[in-house]
Amino acid sequence: MQKSEQRQVRKIAILGAGSWGTAFAKIAADSARENNTGAQVVLIGREASTMERCTQTRENARYFPGMKLPDNLLFTADAREGLTGADIVVLALPAQVLRSQLQLFARFIEPHAFLVSLAKGLETGTGMRMSQVITEELEEALAMRGVDIRAIGHIPHRVCVLSGPNLATEIMGEEPTASVIAARTLPVAEIVAKSCACSYFRPYTNTDVVGTEIGGLVKNVIALCVGMCEGRNYGDNSKASVMTRGLAETTRLAVALGGEPATMSGLAGMGDLIATCSSPLSRNHTAGRLLAEGVTPDRLGEHMSQTAESIKSAPVLAQLARRHGVEMPIVEAVVAVLTGRISVEQLAPLLLGRSLKHEGH
Repeated sequence: MQKSEQRQVRKIAILGAGSWGTAFAKIAADSARENNTGAQVVLIGREASTMERCTQTRENARYFPGMKLPDNLLFTADAREGLTGADIVVLALPAQVLRSQLQLFARFIEPHAFLVSLAKGLETGTGMRMSQVITEELEEALAMRGVDIRAIGHIPHRVCVLSGPNLATEIMGEEPTASVIAARTLPVAEIVAKSCACSYFRPYTNTDVVGTEIGGLVKNVIALCVGMCEGRNYGDNSKASVMTRGLAETTRLAVALGGEPATMSGLAGMGDLIATCSSPLSRNHTAGRLLAEGVTPDRLGEHMSQTAESIKSAPVLAQLARRHGVEMPIVEAVVAVLTGRISVEQLAPLLLGRSLKHEGH
């Protein structure tokens, strides 16, 4: 273990004050209080006025009106102030803006910090997973600062991924949930897990970063499809079939990219899939239902206040699967709807593929 990995966590910074970023900030602050670690927890948002209101009212009224945030949670719009001294930096940013935000703020991130990605998507254009984007941008930022990466340990070993059934509203209500912290090495995952373990949030650990990321991003596309099924008034048989075969597609891609099959039967695979596909609180499920009701993809923003990552990730995901020779008929059907090649009404025949085969194939 590197010396930086033995360092006590004294400060946790969450970059991004959206719904999931706010919920995770509450988790970290409650963990620090319950476990008496003394860690400072700060939530970094874009607008100074919004952060000031959060400080005064102890709530993020845009996402969770009436839901109080811990007294030991700090708020700031000053990224330099928020990131300076942070031992753990949590990146609660949408997948498609993660790189641009890191290009602005990576210079303020401490060289020894652990990075935790909450985003579940693939970058448009590059097809890169979020851990890859973080690694690339952080290495460049540190090189520009003249930091010897060899002296602080390889960046990929300090990049973690959090995934699992993480519906933010339920977490804000302190409803019990479990998730997974994945890192290349178990000691790093355990350090991050200890920093966010509290009475209602149980983080497990694994070393399958690839599988954990793939599970988190593919389930968004499957949830979009299930939402379309619901919008078309298809019953539970249809939705359960899409979810089950969607998990098979996810597993095939994860394994092709070097992930572990067992990850897909756990919280980052099946657990996240069930929650996201079944709950009306899921933004991707909601987006799918709206598409089935006639809302076009480019107008979803008029009906939703939060980003449905699957809209941008689905075409990139299909390209990634094709590049690795992985068949993903449900993902391809969703992409066909999003690109206007077929209507939602024409979706059903494409969902489960047309050729008959053994279930295990």
